Amino acid sequence: MNPANPAIVSQSAVRRLPRLALILFCVAYVLPGFIGREPWKTADVTAFGVMLEMAAGRTGWWDPQVLGIAVDEAGPLPYWLGALFIRLLPFVPADFAARIPFGLLLALALVATWHTVYRLARQPAAQPVSFAFGGEAHPTDYARAMADAGLLALIACLGLAQLSHETTPDLARLAMVSCLLYGASRLAHATDLRQPVLTVALLGVATLALVFSGAPWIAFWLASGLLLAVSVSRLRSRPMGEPSSGRTAGLASDPLVWAAGVLVVVLGGAALGGLFPAPGWQTAWASMPWGSWGRLLLWFTWPVWPLALWTLWRWRRQWLQPHVALPLWAVLVSVIDSAQSDERDRALLLALPALAALAAFALPTLRRSVSALIDWFTLLFFTGCALVIWVVWFAMQSGVPAKPAANVARLAPGFVPEFGVVAFVLATLATLAWVWLVAWRVGQHREAIWKSLVLPAAGSTLCWLLLMTLWLPLLDFGRSYGPLARRIASLAAPERCVLVDGLSQAQIAALQYHGGLELRRSTSGPAPECGTLVVAPASQTTLDRRVTLTDWAFKATVRRLTDNKESLLVYQRVGGGPP
Repeated sequence: MNPANPAIVSQSAVRRLPRLALILFCVAYVLPGFIGREPWKTADVTAFGVMLEMAAGRTGWWDPQVLGIAVDEAGPLPYWLGALFIRLLPFVPADFAARIPFGLLLALALVATWHTVYRLARQPAAQPVSFAFGGEAHPTDYARAMADAGLLALIACLGLAQLSHETTPDLARLAMVSCLLYGASRLAHATDLRQPVLTVALLGVATLALVFSGAPWIAFWLASGLLLAVSVSRLRSRPMGEPSSGRTAGLASDPLVWAAGVLVVVLGGAALGGLFPAPGWQTAWASMPWGSWGRLLLWFTWPVWPLALWTLWRWRRQWLQPHVALPLWAVLVSVIDSAQSDERDRALLLALPALAALAAFALPTLRRSVSALIDWFTLLFFTGCALVIWVVWFAMQSGVPAKPAANVARLAPGFVPEFGVVAFVLATLATLAWVWLVAWRVGQHREAIWKSLVLPAAGSTLCWLLLMTLWLPLLDFGRSYGPLARRIASLAAPERCVLVDGLSQAQIAALQYHGGLELRRSTSGPAPECGTLVVAPASQTTLDRRVTLTDWAFKATVRRLTDNKESLLVYQRVGGGPP
């Protein structure tokens, strides 16, 4: 027995997770959140507004702007996807059309993660030890079972749900990072590599797509480290009897490493040469909010981070092997970027596929007591969450219990609940499926290697689906700019032309889409045809520098009903209009 390999797995433990069940898992996780909801504040509706501008031809596709304001994101690729589908599908609502490519990107991330873990588990160093009298897991069956576990681990991550269902560049980056890991896992096969040109092309496309999704420096560091790990792996996999110089020469003449390496060098040179902006890593380590960032790490990556740490400990003698080195490097790059980023949760999102891969390799080494502890904690946690969702929904519909109903009325004043038959049926079926799965998990397939991640993945999927069915009207009311935009539209002058001052890109997008208003910025010059002025309170003190205040009379203050701190001021033109 190899003391460096802690994986002891029998053939009975690698029984296949039914493909239909796995596909239903993915469908139940991907579709809710992309169907039936409005764009939410702030990043979701902001990105959607850029796509609308592109699709309408009001901004360039290489330099996207919203009413003349440049978009903060450097990469235009995600906006291209949304705008393209809005143009291709004019017969469906624009927000739904824009979500279609992002739903496909989430599906791509899940598929790439499965294949990444499958390839890594096929590595000789990752295979379980051989038994003296046989009975160990077959390599292909073992790799398939580990891939199933890795996919379940990714779905189980608490931080994946909302951010992976937005129409933002973050989802494009997540998909491209997953593809980079998959390409590197393919390249790590020194003796069993099929379709080498396709592998190099996959690495190149994923790297460039990550660059044009606004993360060139992440692409550079991630691809460089992955290629270095692959090079070390391919060098170590040379026959041991071959001279060292010959092994080095063979590696140097490896066309795959050279082709992928040249791509990264060119990309790195472009980034270092100033073609792409340097990352905003100005946060000083001494002034870092370590407490809040630490809490984010704990809940955002739950439940995979304990399993990933266990993998690093049990496989500590194989850190240079691809099944540990590749996902570990991806995690380090994303975690360091999260620590230095202004949007730490969105940066940390890119670490989840690699963390899921690491977590999968903890399963062959877990004791039965630890596996049972995970099951019981998951059962109690997600059952409790589902129960809370159902109780609050029932309180919204009937007023009983009184306290949850009063809390909803206090937090969302003006919200009128409505009963949706389709949403209720879907939520009921999902809950019944959860009950059945718990009974199935307790009574059958206790030896399956992926058993410890079935309940976490199913529980995460259940709660997300319940939120996107039972609570969707409430969430739309509280997180969408739709009510605010429609209220302002009802106050606007008949010509629907509105002058805006100091509004954010998210508010502009909401007024254009939900309100159907034609907006013009106050800094763009006189607009005598506009009979309505909408102003952000923060810019009111300097408003007289941009408009003639004597031409306008205050009409109303419109607040977001779920947030009294966010409001817009509406003015009506009383002078200076068209002759």
